[in-house]
Amino acid sequence: MKTFTTLSLGAWLLATAAFGQSPVKGKVAGIVLEGSQKPFEFATMLLLRAKDSTLVKGAVSGTGGKYDFDNVTEGRYLVAGTMVGYKKVYSAPFAVDAASSEVQVPTLVMNEETQSLKEVKVVTKKPFIEQQVDRTVVNVENSIVASGNTALEVLEKAPGVTIDRQNDGIQLKGKAGVIVMIDGKQTYLSAQEVANLLKNTPSDNIEKIEIITNPGSKYDAAGNSGIINIKMKRNKNFGTNGTATVGAGFGWYEKYNGNYPKMNGSVNLNHREGKISAFANASYMDRRSFNENELNRVIPFTNPTTGEKRVTYFDQVTFRPMQFSGLNYRAGLDFFATKKTTLGAVVSGFTNDWSSDGLNRSVLRDADGTISLKPVTNVVAQNKWSNLVGNLNFRQDYGQGRELTADMDYSRYTGDSYNQLNMAFYNAADAKSRPDSVARNVMPSTISIWAAKADYVHPTKKGKWEAGVKTSVVNSDNDMAFEYLIENRWAPVPNASNRFKYEENINAVYGNYSGKLNKRTSVQVGLRLENTSSRGNSVTMKKVVERNYTNLFPTVFLSRQLDTNNVLNLSYSRRIDRPNYQDLNPFRFYLDQYTYQEGNPFLQPQMTHSLQLTHVFKSAFSTSLGYSRTTDLIVREVPGQNAERNETFVMTQNLGKQSNVNLTVSFPMPVTKWWNVQTNFTVLYNHIKTDYLDARYDVDFVSYNGYIANNLTLGKGVTGEISGWYNSAGLYGFFKSRPQGGFALGVQKQVLNKKGTIRLNVNDPLWLNMFRGRTNYQDINFRIMSRWESRQVRATFTYRFGNQNVKAARQRQSATSAEQSRVQANN
Repeated sequence: MKTFTTLSLGAWLLATAAFGQSPVKGKVAGIVLEGSQKPFEFATMLLLRAKDSTLVKGAVSGTGGKYDFDNVTEGRYLVAGTMVGYKKVYSAPFAVDAASSEVQVPTLVMNEETQSLKEVKVVTKKPFIEQQVDRTVVNVENSIVASGNTALEVLEKAPGVTIDRQNDGIQLKGKAGVIVMIDGKQTYLSAQEVANLLKNTPSDNIEKIEIITNPGSKYDAAGNSGIINIKMKRNKNFGTNGTATVGAGFGWYEKYNGNYPKMNGSVNLNHREGKISAFANASYMDRRSFNENELNRVIPFTNPTTGEKRVTYFDQVTFRPMQFSGLNYRAGLDFFATKKTTLGAVVSGFTNDWSSDGLNRSVLRDADGTISLKPVTNVVAQNKWSNLVGNLNFRQDYGQGRELTADMDYSRYTGDSYNQLNMAFYNAADAKSRPDSVARNVMPSTISIWAAKADYVHPTKKGKWEAGVKTSVVNSDNDMAFEYLIENRWAPVPNASNRFKYEENINAVYGNYSGKLNKRTSVQVGLRLENTSSRGNSVTMKKVVERNYTNLFPTVFLSRQLDTNNVLNLSYSRRIDRPNYQDLNPFRFYLDQYTYQEGNPFLQPQMTHSLQLTHVFKSAFSTSLGYSRTTDLIVREVPGQNAERNETFVMTQNLGKQSNVNLTVSFPMPVTKWWNVQTNFTVLYNHIKTDYLDARYDVDFVSYNGYIANNLTLGKGVTGEISGWYNSAGLYGFFKSRPQGGFALGVQKQVLNKKGTIRLNVNDPLWLNMFRGRTNYQDINFRIMSRWESRQVRATFTYRFGNQNVKAARQRQSATSAEQSRVQANN
């Protein structure tokens, strides 16, 4: 970490020194027009040095096509204008000196581009992490060290994102409640299922990941910490083409003398001809992995009848080798009925098969160290999970920017989970102390989601109005049976089995306005209304919980162009997070006879107010300061215990209030022509107040995380990448985690006339990444350590074929973009 801090500080000081070397001399201004001689607004204008065309400053043309560059030092320059779809235009060279401190550049005219795309050469590469004004973008497509990994492993390196590997949770800037979308469509999975989906999605299928911490009113109000939008690869040219990728690798772990092979493959196809644009992609992954846990508990107990006190020391070691295979697929079609009317359909889904045969070894000791029991539990688990999503969409262009879009979706999830616990009990001498027992729990589940939405955009002379409606209906059915094997027959345990049905209907309407207050200031204000009606029915336990509530969610965004180089943005939003469907189910999921997870049908939604101030310098250096306050905070994995039976459990609960302050700094640093460094650093402050177990829980914590990436151009078509990340100790509800981190390195070479790419990378070669956490509150005292095969070697080969001039079909944000994030797969 000392090396990381030194590099980051040194890079910042070098950048500061570089910007302070030259005195201010003058100003350059001008006007840019379209070929039709109309003022060209929002064109990218570049101030270049005349001798070598290196970039000095950038600007965007405003009202009347005007642009200017302030604080220009003495020298000879030229101005270039550029915009996608237009030919780049250059001014004649000119000088800025004492005699000409204010230069008016002759009017530039930009004409539409008529060259075919095959003549355009890409000479720049986007950084792995790119800080934009309203979001952070992780450019996965061109990353060497990301190749062959899973989406979760890539997301783990993103600034402000923390992955709780023990509980498969995702936090963004110290807060849970992340909404994950794929191509603008919400996954409708809970935090745990989202983590499972991402670690089963090949990174080679991903173009980029967008992290939006303060979404506008057009988005669903769900998502306390924001939105993570994963955009899959799509070719953007004309004709027929595609890419194919194959990869293999392994992780290794000396303790068990084994390595864990992995393989993946994917195919992406695009076709556009006449009025038809179609695409299809499929990916398959097969991998072996493991998870090793160490759990140490101290359980005090006072007998309420006799007053006798005892303390049990409970040490448990679990090793779970795991096997996963999964198929993801997606296909879509756009039909351009007229120049202004488009009809589309998308079908997507996945089928996953996960299994594990793990062993839990426990030792129970009395206060004097005497071994009282040594349970051994063999846990055989299997989880089959599949999903099918259908989308119909419509787009009507009314001209002059007016547009109506509509979506209708149906999503269906089916799962079949099976856990079998083969339990044996030994004494200190390793002799059987009681008969063996066998238990199992089986849970088939289905979740169906219907949704429809419509959005309308209407520009005016000074701005743009947007409005929309949405409705969604969710039905979830989980039927869990817990049984013991008695005399070779499975006998149900009534108080541990349960059927849970959940119904939910959300209706929403929103309005949004965006426009300019003046030449330099833009504003966006919106208001969203959502009504939620739900009914949770525990059929076996005869518990019914019904709710109906209506909420307003305002959003406000202000953007101020301070000068050519500086932009300041301020945003506010109110958001909601509803409980996951499975967290509302009151039955228990058992890990072994001493450890289980219990649902909570009385969970309330949590509400969050968020405020964020962002400063962007030269479209590259970004500093963001955020504050949020959450009430009825939903915390997963809240610990509890039954001391008399030495049982420990976790439950999702509402825990009072949380305040969060976060500061994020992102800046690039070109060291040489062949070496570029990108650094991101986030500092977090969390404060939680609540009452739990008849006591006051009031704790605050400061944590930080950082990411640094070195991109190297090595020559002869070879590039390299070295990256590292670090998360300091953090706070997760009642758990305090110890630091996590790691680094990765990789090389890449283009072959076969640049149609093929070979990538080789090594992740976490020193095996530094692990999760370690502890809680010590009232009589709850335990710590946990979890490791997995994060040390991996991977190789991938990608081949591009066909006509590389095909435009992709439209990316759609479907109607079911908020509900899927709350489905749970439990693997």
